[in-house]
Parts: sequence; C-alpha cells; structure tokens
Amino acid sequence: MENNQNDNLMTFGEHLEVFRKMLFRIIGITVCLAVIIFCAKDVTFRLLLSPSDNHFITYRLIEEGFARLGIDFHFDSYSIQLINTELTSQFMVHMSTSVYLALLLVSPYIMIELYRYIAPALYENERRYSVSVAIAIYLLFILGVLMSYFILFPFSLRFLGTYQVSTSVVNQINLDSYISTFVTLTLMMGLVFQLPVLSFFLAKMGILEAGFMKQYRRHAFVLIGIVAAVITPPDLFTCFMVMMPMYGLYELSILIVGRVN
Repeated sequence: MENNQNDNLMTFGEHLEVFRKMLFRIIGITVCLAVIIFCAKDVTFRLLLSPSDNHFITYRLIEEGFARLGIDFHFDSYSIQLINTELTSQFMVHMSTSVYLALLLVSPYIMIELYRYIAPALYENERRYSVSVAIAIYLLFILGVLMSYFILFPFSLRFLGTYQVSTSVVNQINLDSYISTFVTLTLMMGLVFQLPVLSFFLAKMGILEAGFMKQYRRHAFVLIGIVAAVITPPDLFTCFMVMMPMYGLYELSILIVGRVN
C-alpha cells in the first residue's frame, strides 16, 4: 500500500512540467481572447467610452428613478472629448486594453486551472471550501468591476473631466489617461470587494472574531466613509453610492467570520 502511494507521488520535475503545460494553456487562451477583443475594436471602445457623455445608462436610470418619484431631476449636459498626443499611443492603448479585458474574462478559467493544479495536495475538507472560496473571489471581483464601471468611474470622470480652476483653462483629456484611470479604479474596486474573503482567511487563522467586528462596527463605518471619500470625487452622492456596498460587505464579513468561529 505504501509503495503504491509512493509510486503516485510526482517528482519536482514532473510538477514543473504540469505547471508549464498549465501556464501555456492559460497564455494561449488569453492571447486568443485578446486577439478577438482587439479585432472587435468598435464594440470594445464603445463600451469603454460610454461613460464620457450624458447618455450613459447610469445617468438615465437615475433620472428615470427620480421621474417615477415625481421629481424633475436632470443631470447637466456634458461630453468629454478625448485627444491623442503621441503617434503610437492609440495603437498601444488598443493593445493593452485588449490584454486587460482578456485577462478579466479568462480569470474563471485561470482559477479552475490553478485549482486543478493544487487540488491533489489538499485534504478533503480543504478541497470542499477551496472551490467555494475561488467562486466567491471571482464573483466579488466582478461585482467590484461592475461597481467601478457603472458608479465610481462615470461620476469620477464627470467631476474631474469638467472641473476647471478657471474658464480660460480648457480640459483636454488624453486617451491614455482615460484608460489608465479606468483600469486603476476598476482594479482597486475589485480588490476592495475581496473584504469578505480576507475576513474568512483571517478568521480561519484565528486572528479575527465576529465579536470584535461587531464591537467596532461604528468605527468601521467611519473608516469606510473615509475610504469612500478618498477614492471618490468630492461628491456626496457618489460617496454614498460607493460607501453603502462597502459597508454591506463589512456586515457580510461579520456573518462569515461568525460561522468560521
């Protein structure tokens, strides 16, 4: 019996070979998807550039919501014209954006491959919750991305893109600056939404307890408000829209930590 188990063990070189094949599969699928996104340029940049004017879906839904309440509310009309100042900038932005989006879309497959790679080394109970954790990480990341795309980025762009210290100073937003801000905010919100997963691991290590989180709930609310104020433009509506989901994640973390404890 013991000899059979030893026969099933892989050598270090065999582990490297399995890892190399997995890496090639991930890179191959990511490159193919990036090429498809690169070729679908019109659709890709129509989605990415939609928040740059008043016709964006978030603004329309908010106006319709106020209209149903009998309130005549409309956002001030605005449109941001993007410019390009370098010869190769548009092509490089097109390529890098295709890679970013491909990595985002292929991330579920990457998690599956990583799980298949490490699963043989896990105990049965670890395998049971590792799948749930991987799914939770991805879903929370996607929620953070959607939060950034529909709420945080449009209102940040609206404020920063139209802000002027003087009417004599005209804003001309570079395409590269637009995309880099979009990617930064999106990644940041994707990471912020990992709070429940981080709380889960801290609880598993015995560092975090639900009682502690409940005791300092008010302090956490103030801290979340400060973080929301820092990452959003000085606009109470945007700050509130970002703050509420973050606090909801904190309450969800309390429930998760309580179950782990």
